[in-house]
Amino acid sequence: MKPFLLRAVPLVAAIALATGCSSLSALNPFASSAPKPAPLVDFKPTVRIVPVWEANIGKAGNYVFQPAVVGDAVFAAARNGDVARFENGQAVWRTRAAGELSAGVGADSALAAVVTVDGKVIAFDAQTGKERWRSAIGAEVLAPPAVSGDVVVVRTSDHRLFALNSGDGSRRWVYTRSNPSLALRSHAGVVIEGGVVLAGFPGGKLGVISLANGGAITELTVTAPRGATELERVADVVGTPVTTRREVCAVAYQGRAACFDAGNGNALWSREISSSVGMDRDTRFAVITDDRDAVNALDVYSGASAWKQDGLARRGVTRPLLVGDNVVVGDAQGFVHVLARDSGAFAARDRADSSAIVAAPRAQGTGFVVQSLDGRVTAYELR
Repeated sequence: MKPFLLRAVPLVAAIALATGCSSLSALNPFASSAPKPAPLVDFKPTVRIVPVWEANIGKAGNYVFQPAVVGDAVFAAARNGDVARFENGQAVWRTRAAGELSAGVGADSALAAVVTVDGKVIAFDAQTGKERWRSAIGAEVLAPPAVSGDVVVVRTSDHRLFALNSGDGSRRWVYTRSNPSLALRSHAGVVIEGGVVLAGFPGGKLGVISLANGGAITELTVTAPRGATELERVADVVGTPVTTRREVCAVAYQGRAACFDAGNGNALWSREISSSVGMDRDTRFAVITDDRDAVNALDVYSGASAWKQDGLARRGVTRPLLVGDNVVVGDAQGFVHVLARDSGAFAARDRADSSAIVAAPRAQGTGFVVQSLDGRVTAYELR
């Protein structure tokens, strides 16, 4: 199960014919005729996965809602407009936005922001939950806003970026670029890092945009579109880019994973792999869930394959999260799987909910937080 739909609706018949062993249900996480998932394998746990607390925020509907983690606080939202701040499973505040929502929460220590289905960005005081402002951008938004200091950056489903002042919601700039006519419908957001905004785009490009004025600084080529048809040439950068002080990495659908020098933009390595959910990395591995639901670890310095865990085939595996010596993913049946970082072997498992986990797990301290489609928010520790 992948949280993506191809955006060009008239091409549905062509998609069904061209995808071969894949099906429309593999592209649509809400289809009822998804292929049977691989059975869960037995293993001897080597890590304890401990649920620390649970809370409920409300259902996601046909959207993907990812929680935001800021220190001890977890911010979560639901389709019906509910927004809450949880600490240790208790609601510090809970409110309802004026309108249904289409994406999860973006937050920092001062502000929590959400977006309505009709394109209004609503900001709440992160400490009290009091609404501070709302700003209409007039476009569909599927990704959580990126909130950092005095700016909120929102990515629309047509791949425009809107930068708003965090104080009053006034518009700073809009970034627009030309895109292919066929692209994935993605809930991936953007990353604000060191005065720039990093965003993946259709056509295999990773954009580096000035946070100050919205000007394009450069575009890095993660992959180049290939194939004779528009469908074959879909090569969108997926997930949010991952960064360190020296590198930035990204992965594309029907393309490659690549890492670049953050100082000069030079490519450090690239490797053939296709993903529709994204990647994570640390100082040793770049870890990617590919479009066959296998979790792959690549050497972060060379791109060489370190290990591959393919025991979760057709289970709708999320973007991976590196947590200490472990890799965490969720799946379409509500299970959380913990893999050993050094080998990819199964280390622990727990069922967070009976509904799917589509949004990527979010790190919190030595553990992580997941939110299911039915709205159960669960915080775990790994011991």
